[in-house]
Amino acid sequence: MRTYNDIGISSGLDWPRIRHLMKIGIVAALLVLAGDMILGYGAALPGITGVEANFSRYLGVSDARVFWSALLGLIGIPLECLSYFAVYRVIAARSPRLAHAYRAGIFGCLIFGALVHVLCCAAVFFGKRSYAWTPEGALGDTLRFIGFFLLPAMILFLIFFVLLIAVQIRAFARGMTPYPRWYWVFSVLFGVVSTAVMKCIGDAPIPNAIATGWISVGNLWMFAGLLGMSQRAEGNQIAQP
Repeated sequence: MRTYNDIGISSGLDWPRIRHLMKIGIVAALLVLAGDMILGYGAALPGITGVEANFSRYLGVSDARVFWSALLGLIGIPLECLSYFAVYRVIAARSPRLAHAYRAGIFGCLIFGALVHVLCCAAVFFGKRSYAWTPEGALGDTLRFIGFFLLPAMILFLIFFVLLIAVQIRAFARGMTPYPRWYWVFSVLFGVVSTAVMKCIGDAPIPNAIATGWISVGNLWMFAGLLGMSQRAEGNQIAQP
């Protein structure tokens, strides 16, 4: 007979549903990664460095690429966030307290994740248009646009995103899931490692495109790793009294 903890999650866990959510997360991460790579594919203009170099990477991005990047992110990011409930369920079965915090991270990412992505696309669109009208003031205008609209949403998103990552790593590392403790490595944080590797390769279109989608790279790593070990985790599961 199944038992339920104080947030209504069965200690027996519904593994078919958990695996289904992880599979959805993989598909969603691929969608968002495609959108990010569409936007980030490019290299800086020669002879410039710093912020101006980053700005110049997007001057050749077509309006169609901006549109498809925004659309894929708008669809895929909410699906990624909803798929985090697979991780939530395996945490909640043993640690309701951490599960509450993780769920708050999910909702925050769900609210602000797609918004931040679309505003990034809007900043690229605005920067291109501003450069076409007044090249000498385009960078300053774009930075103001980012400061007024993108930055506040990004700060709020990062608060919840960091909470999400920190809670997951803590839960896995302390054995508060059916997974082996060392499976804390299957975290979205892996995307930071992929970005560092791409930066070492240099300023080229493909590495820049992959680095742009670092969160989705991290999601692919996380969902694929946890899905691949789910049979073992199910076998290790200990029903709560």
